[in-house]
Amino acid sequence: MARVVVDVMLKPEILDPQGQAIARKLPQMGFEGVTEVRQGKRFELELAGPADEAALERVRQIAGTLLANPVIETFEVRVLDE
Repeated sequence: MARVVVDVMLKPEILDPQGQAIARKLPQMGFEGVTEVRQGKRFELELAGPADEAALERVRQIAGTLLANPVIETFEVRVLDE
């Protein structure tokens, strides 16, 4: 059994109003030194078997068709643990 993480982020050229709002609020709350914030999503998938290349390819297909909008988002698939 393996746990796989899919991190989904807006593409760099896409405006991120939520991230911008957080970045503006941080100094008001006393948190200095943060110049940019990008908001994203994290999905954890538990696989029935090992995270071999075939299983990771299936997860990439899931991410590209259901978890992320490939027009405005990118995604990264990584194995959390086996």
